[in-house]
Amino acid sequence: MEFQNRLDIFEPGDQSAIVCVDVPEVQRIVVDQLTVLNYKIHTGLFLEDILLKMRAHVYDVIVISEHFNASDMTTNPIIAAAIAAPSEQRRRQFLVAVGSTLVTNDEMQAFQYSVDLVVNLSDVVNLRPVLRRGVMRMGEFYAPFREALKAEGMN
Repeated sequence: MEFQNRLDIFEPGDQSAIVCVDVPEVQRIVVDQLTVLNYKIHTGLFLEDILLKMRAHVYDVIVISEHFNASDMTTNPIIAAAIAAPSEQRRRQFLVAVGSTLVTNDEMQAFQYSVDLVVNLSDVVNLRPVLRRGVMRMGEFYAPFREALKAEGMN
């Protein structure tokens, strides 16, 4: 099975995602699930390419494989780059980690790795409802904060 190389064109208002998964079968499933949710998608296999894309565009969703680029969750440079992003940008991004040692929807594990959602490989076929619920929860969580910023003219 081959990797999908996808580079959709973004229009204002589009939901965007970048998929950093280096297992072709898992990548295909993740891309299919995001496509059904109407995300415009970029994929990447090379670290430098992904980091450049992340600097050029603020993705709504970033899906990262647990062992992408032969790293682990604590040394993953993509997670490190997302965490180091300005807080305004980070609040708009939803980080999803996918891996065999992760427990789907485990909030403590997500907190431990500084991501918003963790998904086990066995549950990747159910990414769509899990991701939709997680993004909705994040939107509800940040809604009062965004309203306060808007009221102060800071948004």
